[in-house]
Amino acid sequence: MRIGLSIFLLALGAILAFAVRDAVPGVSLTMVGYILMGAGVLTLIISLVVGMPRSSRRVSESRSVVDPGTGEQVTRNETRDVL
Repeated sequence: MRIGLSIFLLALGAILAFAVRDAVPGVSLTMVGYILMGAGVLTLIISLVVGMPRSSRRVSESRSVVDPGTGEQVTRNETRDVL
């Protein structure tokens, strides 16, 4: 959805900046188009940075101990993700 919004802003800004020749008193449609294109580029960059997968590591630990009461060996395996 974020990438779609950025493409929409880019397209709308390009239309206003390059294709519309009407004049609105007190408003420069070309400048509004450039601002919308800038907002579209900024939204695209932010959505790509936020949507990037983060690097993660998986850590596994294994511990073995001998139960003093029964003499039985107990092994505990633990796996967790570390960011």
